[in-house]
Amino acid sequence: MSKRIGMEIALAAAEAVALCKPDVVAAYPITPNTHIPEHLSDIVAEGRIDTDFICVESEHSALSACCGASGAGARAFTATSSQGLLYMAEIVPVVPSMRLPIVMAIGNRAVSGPINIWNDHSDIMSQRDSGWISLFAADGQETIDMMIQAFKIAEHRDVMLPVNVNLDGFQLTHVVEPMMLPDQKEVDRFLPAYKPYAALHPDNIVSMGALGMPDIFNEAAMAKDQALINSKKVILEVWKEWEEQFGRKYEPIGAYRMKGAEVALLTLGSMGDTAEVAVDELRDKGVKAGLLKMKLWRPFPVEELIKAVKGLTSLAVIDRSAPFGGACGPVCAEVKAVLYDQKERPAITNHIIGLGGRDIVVGDFVKIVEQAISAQKKKPKEAYEIYGVRGS
Repeated sequence: MSKRIGMEIALAAAEAVALCKPDVVAAYPITPNTHIPEHLSDIVAEGRIDTDFICVESEHSALSACCGASGAGARAFTATSSQGLLYMAEIVPVVPSMRLPIVMAIGNRAVSGPINIWNDHSDIMSQRDSGWISLFAADGQETIDMMIQAFKIAEHRDVMLPVNVNLDGFQLTHVVEPMMLPDQKEVDRFLPAYKPYAALHPDNIVSMGALGMPDIFNEAAMAKDQALINSKKVILEVWKEWEEQFGRKYEPIGAYRMKGAEVALLTLGSMGDTAEVAVDELRDKGVKAGLLKMKLWRPFPVEELIKAVKGLTSLAVIDRSAPFGGACGPVCAEVKAVLYDQKERPAITNHIIGLGGRDIVVGDFVKIVEQAISAQKKKPKEAYEIYGVRGS
């Protein structure tokens, strides 16, 4: 039976992974993600799970080791942040192309430079088109739940793709929250033992990671793309099963006070909880505001977004990653692409906030909503704003 715990979220993430009984964990420490593999190493050392914990010399090696383990039929897990994810970048797109269901936690952190160890989403956004299923947790409970869900999604026969679970560095990883932690029997009932579709073994020879000549590369890319698109059906099924067993509902885009809303914020990650308070204050002032909290980043929830924005006159899309010379932030680019062909769509503004861990408070979200409303009458000169720059 699930028990209520008060724990640092990074440690809770490790406890959730341990409940999934990984065969192999390979990791290299990097702030603010270190506590996840560190606690897993303690769990392994205590004999609580029968897992090979591999201390490697780099993040590149960590993901490479997971590739080898997964290719041999093992349930594999790793974790990283920021420059560590970039160091993995050579291997990151290889994993989905080989259909290896590895799960990775990413304690989101700004990418250098200047050197910064605090939160934004520039690390995962640099790898957004690599072919991984990508989930965003908003709090500790979602972190626990998504870690367990990720293994079931990844290993489903109709998916067989890697999954990354994103939790904001420090703003989630190092925060203590009350959470419900399932027990081993509950997780065993939800997540069956892993049975690989194909595994490297000298007695049953298969080929993995072979050379892709030009005359088959298009088809391989198409297969990878379709697999990711088609995984959404399974994700929704797994989330429905989770709700039936544990009572907690998950949707690609969560809605907060959207009934009758005319203007809405769209967020990823932990900032959504702060935005909820702003929406409450705006509602008290008579502003018909609402909030959309995106939890599924890849595959992108196209149908859900179109449905969610119906009736809105303004939509303020919040990005936590700067486009650096691009047309708009990565989340806003997806939103605009989806809504481009819609006959009725809200006025869209793009706000780049919280870079490198800069605080964003309730009043900031109130101001952003006010800017979004004013954009109905006067279109902003710039396609996006880096919000809160001193002296601007």
